[in-house]
Amino acid sequence: MTFIKTTEQDSNYNHLEKMTVHELLTSINAEDKTVPLAVEKALPQIEKLVLKIVSQLQNGGRIFYMGAGTSGRLGILDASECPPTFGVPHSLVMGLIAGGDTAIRKAVENAEDSTTQGWLDLQAENITTNDVVIGIAASGTTPYVIHALKKCNQNKITTSCITCNQNSPLSQIAQFPIEVVVGPEFVTGSSRMKAGTAQKLVLNMISTTTMIQLGKVKGNKMVDMQLSNNKLVDRGAKMIQKEIKISYQEALTLLQTHQSVRKAILYYGQNAH
Repeated sequence: MTFIKTTEQDSNYNHLEKMTVHELLTSINAEDKTVPLAVEKALPQIEKLVLKIVSQLQNGGRIFYMGAGTSGRLGILDASECPPTFGVPHSLVMGLIAGGDTAIRKAVENAEDSTTQGWLDLQAENITTNDVVIGIAASGTTPYVIHALKKCNQNKITTSCITCNQNSPLSQIAQFPIEVVVGPEFVTGSSRMKAGTAQKLVLNMISTTTMIQLGKVKGNKMVDMQLSNNKLVDRGAKMIQKEIKISYQEALTLLQTHQSVRKAILYYGQNAH
């Protein structure tokens, strides 16, 4: 199989420094429009992974995202949103980045080139065969991720990847590869752009679909969300109000008593006369 690193190929545009602001914005937007179509082509791959993840999580497993740079940060972003959105423990979906927490804000030199640290990071979280490890790398060549997935395979741990090149080294070792080929970037090699957008869209799909399948959404509402600010308390009260046809104030009182939209609705259903 031929591996062509399209994420690094020369941009379809040239002399960017000579473009007007309007031309730059219009061109970037034109490139961005192609990303959802590239994701659409990968839907069968995404579906296979989500079905496996749901099965693993139902058996006590967890999701681990692993990446370096932008890819690592995107994994951490998606993981960190799962507890407040779906009311799950922070340990259920975890993001690991080459270089550790420092690398979330600042680049850590040579961290992505380590062939041992990725597996050490997973071992520190007591990785088991119930878990799923998803390597995120636009190029599909990041050593930190590749070698961690190799060790996972050796230890019978489910592996997947999200990459933006076909037939990359990472895709070839992942059990459930997801390849979203977005082509050259507007700024040559700047994979935080289309590739990053593609990865974010896929991560949204994976976590959201998984949580819905696990019963963390009722109708189309986040009934297990954490009530961490006034906006979410108000949203929760309105959910209850609409669901069980009571006044806003009654709904708010119920919510404040039970501290959960789901529990408030359940309590009302069990005690309504």
